[in-house]
Amino acid sequence: MKKYVVAGNWKMNKLPSETAAFIKELALKVEGAVAEVVACVPYTSLAAAVEAAKGTCVKIGAQNLHFEDSGAFTGEVSADMLVDMDVEYVIIGHSERRQYFGETDVTVNKKVIKAIEKGLKPIVCVGESLEEREQGITIDLIRSQVKIAFMNVSAEDAAKCIIAYEPIWAIGTGKTATDEQANEVCAAIRVVVRELYGDSVADGLVIQYGGSVKPSNAAALFGMSDINGGLVGGASLKSDDFAGIVKF
Repeated sequence: MKKYVVAGNWKMNKLPSETAAFIKELALKVEGAVAEVVACVPYTSLAAAVEAAKGTCVKIGAQNLHFEDSGAFTGEVSADMLVDMDVEYVIIGHSERRQYFGETDVTVNKKVIKAIEKGLKPIVCVGESLEEREQGITIDLIRSQVKIAFMNVSAEDAAKCIIAYEPIWAIGTGKTATDEQANEVCAAIRVVVRELYGDSVADGLVIQYGGSVKPSNAAALFGMSDINGGLVGGASLKSDDFAGIVKF
């Protein structure tokens, strides 16, 4: 049976005082959903989110972590800190982290390894810019991003991860890759995972699409052969919209 995971990336939105009520409201609306539901909230809202999600079907994730356990890294948060708060998921390598904060494929790899080591479930982001798509290098770029992200990761550990394909040109722009464009890249991701780890890992891997996912397009996107749900941005900040996506 095909597995679905729908994760909301709140980005830099919602105060801790708003978070508990929202998570409780969302949990009621997605109760009984086939898809696993994850809310990836700002660091400051993690404690409130974890507490509010207890006893519900909603899982809580962070939006980033550092690859070192501790040290002189002002402003950073370690995997141990997240685990101690009962956080379950963590987004790694989002395009905004790459674009604005200098993350590279190599640092993504270090973070993936650290997250797995500490028992967190990574949502590993890959994606191309509009210029890269127009140059016809999308598949080559995505293959490279996946290969580097999973360097020195065993098949057993790779199976615990999620890969999220997010075309950078479709994030927050209102533009969405066509169902076929999205599925083509997700299928290419599954091919490279098959090359690295074999059929069992590739067939079972959750591959999400992210980029202006909304209730009106979720069913068609998630119905494609190689898409197992979504990493949702703006629509995850409205409980009705997010629940509509979860219940595609």
